[in-house]
Amino acid sequence: MTKWVYTFGDGAAEGRAGDKNLLGGKGANLAEMCSLGLPVPPGFTITTEACNWYYANGNAYPDSLAADVDAALGHIGNLTGRSFGDPEKLLLVSVRSGARASMPGMMDTVLNLGLNDETVEALAKDSGDPRFAYDSYRRFIQMYSDVVMGLDHEVFEEILEDRKATLGYELDTELSAAEWQAVIALYKAKVEEELGKPFPQDPREQLWGAIGAVFSSWMNARAITYRRLHDIPEAWGTAVNVQAMVFGNMGDTSATGVAFTRNPSTGEKALYGEFLVNAQGEDVVAGIRTPKNITEKARIAAGSDKPSMQKLMPDAFASFVTISDKLEKHYRDMQDLEFTIERGKLWMLQTRSGKRTAKAALKMAVEMAAEGLITKEEAVARIDPASLDQLLHPTIDPKAERNVIGIGLPASPGAATGEIVFSSEDAEDLKGQGRKAILVRVETSPEDIHGMHAAEGILTTRGGMTSHAAVVARGMGKPCVSGAGSLRVDHRTGTLIAMGATFRKGDVITIDGSNGQVLKGAVQMLRPELSGDFAAIMEWADAVRRMKVRTNAETPADARMARSFGAEGIGLCRTEHMFFDGARIVAMREMILADTEADRRMALDKLLPMQRSDFLELFEIMAGLPVTIRLLDPPLHEFLPKTEEEIAEVAAAMNVSADKLRQRTEALHEFNPMLGHRGCRLAVSYPEIAEMQARAIFEAAVEAGRKSGKLVVPEIMVPLVGIVKELEFVKARIDAVASSVMKETGVTIEYLSGTMIELPRAAIRANVIAESAEFFSFGTNDLTQTTFGISRDDASSFLEVYRQKGIIEQDPFVSLDIEGVGELVRMAAEKGRATRPDIKLGICGEHGGDPASIHFCEEVGLDYVSCSPYRLPIARLAAAQAAIKGR
Repeated sequence: MTKWVYTFGDGAAEGRAGDKNLLGGKGANLAEMCSLGLPVPPGFTITTEACNWYYANGNAYPDSLAADVDAALGHIGNLTGRSFGDPEKLLLVSVRSGARASMPGMMDTVLNLGLNDETVEALAKDSGDPRFAYDSYRRFIQMYSDVVMGLDHEVFEEILEDRKATLGYELDTELSAAEWQAVIALYKAKVEEELGKPFPQDPREQLWGAIGAVFSSWMNARAITYRRLHDIPEAWGTAVNVQAMVFGNMGDTSATGVAFTRNPSTGEKALYGEFLVNAQGEDVVAGIRTPKNITEKARIAAGSDKPSMQKLMPDAFASFVTISDKLEKHYRDMQDLEFTIERGKLWMLQTRSGKRTAKAALKMAVEMAAEGLITKEEAVARIDPASLDQLLHPTIDPKAERNVIGIGLPASPGAATGEIVFSSEDAEDLKGQGRKAILVRVETSPEDIHGMHAAEGILTTRGGMTSHAAVVARGMGKPCVSGAGSLRVDHRTGTLIAMGATFRKGDVITIDGSNGQVLKGAVQMLRPELSGDFAAIMEWADAVRRMKVRTNAETPADARMARSFGAEGIGLCRTEHMFFDGARIVAMREMILADTEADRRMALDKLLPMQRSDFLELFEIMAGLPVTIRLLDPPLHEFLPKTEEEIAEVAAAMNVSADKLRQRTEALHEFNPMLGHRGCRLAVSYPEIAEMQARAIFEAAVEAGRKSGKLVVPEIMVPLVGIVKELEFVKARIDAVASSVMKETGVTIEYLSGTMIELPRAAIRANVIAESAEFFSFGTNDLTQTTFGISRDDASSFLEVYRQKGIIEQDPFVSLDIEGVGELVRMAAEKGRATRPDIKLGICGEHGGDPASIHFCEEVGLDYVSCSPYRLPIARLAAAQAAIKGR
């Protein structure tokens, strides 16, 4: 029979850390901490398999699950001396989700479960603290009604705020037991009024309602969005963790907190976290109350006058430090910890590898390798390649004037400028218009996940360094300033009040997530220096990777930027991008409008020195590294004017009639130009174009070689080949031009001729094409289009629907379709090598900067990947990780 439930407690557990797929991350780590002898409240985990069974069977449970849960509750009872639902020996439990991948704040939790009108009296008597008991009950009603019954928690917050205002209180902790009883009566009345049924009193009904809610939360909107953003498969499911409650709200000797064994923003090796006295865990995460620093050092650095946990609870603090060190050494990684102190006793509620910024990840990896905790290869493998993009975001120029309008906590580093928006929907709307937004909220909640993703940065007026906004922003690599308490946000009027000034939706502000400042207007930014820990990791990565990493670049600025990011050559120079400026577009249009070959050649003669100069500069910047130049690829109509005004203007400039220009434009019009007269088909129809480009390449190579004293070996790529005779035809023209230039200059030119594999037919016939091609460059953008029969320019209108309905897991234009397009790449590589064993193989589509696609390229044995300059660090690291994984 399938085992659906695994117990843990009192130093023993049925699972271990390696059972993450079955028990989820939280459940597996709770079991591991138990096995390590740490103080963990006893409990049990319902497996992810039960979640998948639940969805596969119409939201029903396996037949044996109820009995298994009862037995597991008995196990907790035996360890605690209490019984679930028994008012004499009351056992209360928490019910939490736990997917195998950490999804902070995305799914649902219920605390204090088992309380009702009768058991709350038992809790008051047992604890000797009626105020604590009724506080716990009102929390349970609010949380259970929200998570399980669907009644928004704001309904209860309004009741509580009204009550506090009537009583003249600022804080929840000021309410007495009797005052909480009055609030509870109002809460229960509101539940019955809104839902037409009373709040459930049966503890077992409560428990199964919570279990169902956790399973159901796997498919709520925010969890689905989070999985999509972080590529977490739906099929993984979530586990449910049920634990005996321990209480951080039992007075001034009790507390709850969240901490990291190292600073998740900077990577500093120092305990980093926050806690609240007389509170439960949700208070810290939700940012409802301002938390205090755990260490005295952090308190002093923050300028806080509130006592640290180190000073206030020295014994619990000392135990926590010991446990933190033990867990970091055991897991050999920075840990994200949750804990509760109940009347002076420390309890550990969670450990997991903590989320961190890219800067912190690099520092931790380098320092842990230096400490001997991990190897250099493990340090390389620890860094998420996509996270390096955070390091390429701007920071504020130190010389820039700062008009500070508010200060909060530096919750996630980097700086961002954008228009103020007060809702996630507005952030998405603005992004859709190509404009930048700063999402401004009192506090974010999991429902804001889509808006946080769309925004350039996040600003909240409440919450600490471990609030929802802070944790999610760091995971996304978004700058965030949280807890900016001097600012006032009014959602009703759509205003932000700062320093006596009123800012409205659409006003521009800048946030500095590195120091917590909020600035008026746009501020000058700088790109960061990629040195120190970054350079160390890149050096280690370069030492282990097999594949070379090139860049896609055709401008000198991009080429220089790429070299600074470690490019080992140019894998794709798109020559068409060189024809759109000034005199070039005029000469290009003259060539297109020409009626005879002679006239076309006259126009191409004007372009020749321009092209030669372009290539010379690229060769010089690359200093002997390989440069792959693609011959003209797009259809000619793209170079012609579109509107009547443009046609008239160009006709006047070229001294031709507007009618002739219009007729030529109409003659070149194609119904499906991306599958029409383009690529090598242009070179077959107008060989003089390819000849001009080849001459410019060879003459530039000769001159660059003379200047540097180094041999320059250009790689000339013929695009869109599907028939080997196309390549043979164009290659003959290239070879003829090479021969002419060699005779004219007296210099022997070495070069490679190859093709871009971007059509299924080219992949199928790769063995034949390789007879003429000395290299293949896989143009996976077009290969994906032609394999799927999907236009990447139009596919966005339905591909996201496909993702949501489970038809595809990934946008194939973002991450390579391994099963289809990947098979064509594999086939072409194998066939190409069979014909020409030394054929050079690379990829130059956008997939060249996608880590998952790079892993596939390593598996297939490609020689290099090529990507845009700013994705080079990602590609270098991903190539190294692929090499390590393949060993």
